[in-house]
Amino acid sequence: MIKYRQALLVFLFMALSGAAFAQNNTNSPYTRYGYGHLSDPGSINSKAMGGVAYGLRDGSYVNFANPASYTAVDSLTFIFDGAVSLQNTNFSNGTLKQNAKNSSFDYVTMQFRLAKWCGMSIGLLPFSNIGYSMSEYREDPDYPSNSSTITYSGDGGLHQLYLGAGFKIFKNLSVGANFSYLWGDITRTSELTFPSDANQLPYMRTTSATLKSYKLDLGLQYTHALGKKHALTLGAVVSPGHDLNNDASVNIQVGNSSTGVTTTTRDTVGVFGIPLSIGAGLAYVYDNRLTVAADFLWQQWDKVTYMNDENAFCSRTRIGVGLEYLPNPMGRSYLANIKYRLGAYYSQPYYKIGGERAAKEFGVSAGFGLPLVRTRSTISLTAQYVRTKGSKMSFLDENTLRICIGITFNERWFFKNRVN
Repeated sequence: MIKYRQALLVFLFMALSGAAFAQNNTNSPYTRYGYGHLSDPGSINSKAMGGVAYGLRDGSYVNFANPASYTAVDSLTFIFDGAVSLQNTNFSNGTLKQNAKNSSFDYVTMQFRLAKWCGMSIGLLPFSNIGYSMSEYREDPDYPSNSSTITYSGDGGLHQLYLGAGFKIFKNLSVGANFSYLWGDITRTSELTFPSDANQLPYMRTTSATLKSYKLDLGLQYTHALGKKHALTLGAVVSPGHDLNNDASVNIQVGNSSTGVTTTTRDTVGVFGIPLSIGAGLAYVYDNRLTVAADFLWQQWDKVTYMNDENAFCSRTRIGVGLEYLPNPMGRSYLANIKYRLGAYYSQPYYKIGGERAAKEFGVSAGFGLPLVRTRSTISLTAQYVRTKGSKMSFLDENTLRICIGITFNERWFFKNRVN
């Protein structure tokens, strides 16, 4: 049975890891800007609770948002955690509407204890996703031959492979760090064509960048007991900002197959960066049955340079609240051991259009943690509704319904059987 579980875990790790690179995870026109849609670090438990994570401390799953939480795992446990999502998004600018469906890789992680005072985790996470294609027809009533169509498209994103460790300094104080290798490719294309005049040459400009660097996340958690059944945990995470190593190029193509194509490619010196990020959270736990938590995140994107543009982004903030309820951890019925989760959040994304903040975002979520019979493992289901509201009437509004499916294998791999 143990060998079967090990084989299954390896298979899932390979399948989910492959999914990270095989999919276009978004169709949002807002991903035309910067690194695209940013992935908030948090397990499927966190997603169901409004994205809160910094103060959560539970040894039954991997909380990779705060590496200080790794010390919560017990000495006999090996945890494998992975999730994927399915989503449907409606786009609207007040007159036109369009739907898009996507699937996405969320994460795959592992966690175990190295010593009584140290826990370790490794995992693969998305950092950002880009995916869009949109066209605009520009009509010239005086000179119809000058009417044109311009098409914008892009894909790519950044990924991070992390190795993390948490250390227990005192009984109630833990610190930790995630060291990540950050890499990815971004490709953006704009194409101008003249449908009514074959003599006017089409024009296409493609900007490509290959990025790679490191990412460091430093975490802290302090827990204070308030009697036998009450506990309060304060968590914080800091990620320093810095520039990224990159290879960037611009390709310009003029003409088509009938007129002949002239192509010019030049390498360019581009400056790309990631921001200083500071997150803090507070979690209250009652009798290991009820958890209520709140988080705040601030990222200094307004100080980040992107493709040599020092004014490309706005600062990003996010606030979330959530709760988890377990009816009876000692109960014999199946329903008594289901974890029920609710949450909500409000965010100001980092997108900037025309020199001003492009949108605001809010979402609500709910989910269940369903225990697998005769095991310590669970299947988690989460539903999220996210609304992105453009700051101007001409900007797009997005409404997304997302279903997240995750599985957590929580196994006693280090337990030694005794034979009398």
